[in-house]
Amino acid sequence: MFTKNVRRVALIGTGFVGMSFAYSLMNQGGADELVLIDLDVRKTEGEAMDLNHGVAFAPSNMKVWAGTYADCQYADIVVITAGAAQAPGETRLDLTAKNTKIMKSIVEQIMANGFNGIMVVASNPVDILSYVAWKASGLDKSRVIGTGTSLDTARLRYMIGQYIDIDSRNIHAYMMAEHGDSSFVPWTNVYVGSKPLLQMIDESEQLHMEDLQGIYESVRDAAYEIIERKKATYYGIGMALTRIVKAIFNDENSILTLSTYLDGEYGHSDVYIGVPAVINRLGIREIITLDLNEVDQAKFDKSANTLKETMNDAVHPYL
Repeated sequence: MFTKNVRRVALIGTGFVGMSFAYSLMNQGGADELVLIDLDVRKTEGEAMDLNHGVAFAPSNMKVWAGTYADCQYADIVVITAGAAQAPGETRLDLTAKNTKIMKSIVEQIMANGFNGIMVVASNPVDILSYVAWKASGLDKSRVIGTGTSLDTARLRYMIGQYIDIDSRNIHAYMMAEHGDSSFVPWTNVYVGSKPLLQMIDESEQLHMEDLQGIYESVRDAAYEIIERKKATYYGIGMALTRIVKAIFNDENSILTLSTYLDGEYGHSDVYIGVPAVINRLGIREIITLDLNEVDQAKFDKSANTLKETMNDAVHPYL
């Protein structure tokens, strides 16, 4: 089914997140071929049919079909969204044990079919499952990437933009560390255009430092709020996945907050965690190390150590 010299994506998991990504990718024209792979073959066939019926309205003639793990051999990028869903009241870290086994099985099937491209993981808890995917695949750390805090960062920029009435695309800010409850915002590294946000607040009578805590809490708890209302989150992460895939295919050298393997950066090693990183056609080119103050470094340390402790209990026994 695959042809030569095209941008090929294999998607593992055709649930809400996977199909939100597929729909977003088709509408933005980010790839030439997309193969859908899922245990529920009939549903996957229906999803491919449904997408194909909209090709006439899409910006490019992306080929979509329901396939098998054998199709991963010729894929440039494999996107993994499969896994047990996050239930109401359940933290992302609660998902660890059951999804570790699922991820290991998926990755082993991908690699058994000769895959040698870039792997993008969105399944939760994404930092830990990115580590599992890296270990199980044997790929270089630069070629196994988690969505990390890319969506959290988008939410942060949106909420800051709403607060100060500035287009979120001109907000330069990062949500860092775990994609979950121990994430944090290094406010000293937040800029509006080229001006520090903290300086803007200091100069304004309408903006207040105490409001930043509310913005952070809204971003941190956004997934819980959405899950309470509609049972799952999927549009935002689907668009985040499309952004990542396009940054890879277009060799952009863009900076996104991704779950990336640390090897001494920020004082930590042997852990995947959300940090600003340069991404291009080869995967992660480099990690951007921000100058964190003492308070923010302590938050980063706590988050990284939380992930390591969880992996010691629920991941390493299965690897």
